Amino acid sequence: MPAANKPSLVTLEDFFRFAVRRFREARLAYGHGTTNATDEAAFLILEALRLPIHHIDPWLDYKPTPAERARLATLIDARIGLRVPAPYLVGAAYMQGVRFQIDKRALIPRSFIGDMLAGGTLPAVKPRRILDLCTGSGCLAILAALAFPRATIDAVDLSAGALALARRNVATHRLGDRITIHRGNLFKPVQGRHYDLIISNPPYVDAGGMAKLPREFRHEPRLALAAGDDGLDLVRRILTDAPRHLTRNGGLVCEIGRGAAPLEAAYPGLPFLWLDTELSEREVFWITRTELAGKVS
Repeated sequence: MPAANKPSLVTLEDFFRFAVRRFREARLAYGHGTTNATDEAAFLILEALRLPIHHIDPWLDYKPTPAERARLATLIDARIGLRVPAPYLVGAAYMQGVRFQIDKRALIPRSFIGDMLAGGTLPAVKPRRILDLCTGSGCLAILAALAFPRATIDAVDLSAGALALARRNVATHRLGDRITIHRGNLFKPVQGRHYDLIISNPPYVDAGGMAKLPREFRHEPRLALAAGDDGLDLVRRILTDAPRHLTRNGGLVCEIGRGAAPLEAAYPGLPFLWLDTELSEREVFWITRTELAGKVS
C-alpha cells in the first residue's frame, strides 16, 4: 500500500518516524545540509510543507491534508529510490539560516566560508569590493553582502544555468544593487578590477574522489565538483591570477576540501593560513596579496 494511504500515517510525527526508519534502512548518503537520517527527514518534511525548519517538535501533531500526505510520500520515496538529495527535491537549501532556491543547475549550497562570513571570523577588514569566484547559486555572494553591508560584490561562474539561479536568489534577497553577476572563466569577466577580498569555493574533488562519489552527489553538476587528478586544477589558476586582482592589503579565502596536503606540497613556499571551524580542519585557507605576489606563476 502506498505510504500516503497507510492508516498509520496520520500526523506529521507518523511521517517523520516513517521517513527516519526508511532512510536508515536504505543507508542513504548525507552531506547536503544534514548529516543523519533524523535531520534529513525533518528538513524534507518541514520544507516540503513550507514550515519553519529549525524544530519539528511544534508540528508533530499536525495532520497533513490528503494532498500534503501524497506529496510527503512521493518525496520520501524519491529520496530513497532515486537517491536525490533533499534540497533538490524541495527546491531549497539553507546556509546560516538564509534560504536559497536551488535546483540541479548548481551545487547545493554548503561551505565553511559561509560559516565564517556569518560568524565574522574572516581575516578581511571591512572589505568594500568583494569577488566571489565559482559563485554557483550565488549563496556566498549573498552571505558576503549580508556580512559586509557597505560592500559591492562581483559574482562569477562559467555555468549559464547556475547563474540564472544565482540571479533569482539575488533578486529574492533584494541585493541586485550590490551584487553583479558575470558569466565567464574565473577572472576573465573582471579583468582590470581589484578587490579587497576574493572568496571562492571552487571545484576541488580529485579523480579518485570523483570515482567514489555516492549516488546523491552524482546528481550535482560535474562541472562544480571535478578538478583534475589532484583536485587543484582551478586552485592553481586562482592562486596565479589572484595577485593581479587584489588590492594592496587584500586577501584570498579559498575552500579546498581535503586538498591541504597536495596544496602545500605544490606550493611549499606559500604561508597558507588555515581557517578551521568546529567542523573543519585545514579545508579553507587565507593568503594575502603580499604573500602571493611574485611567488606563483
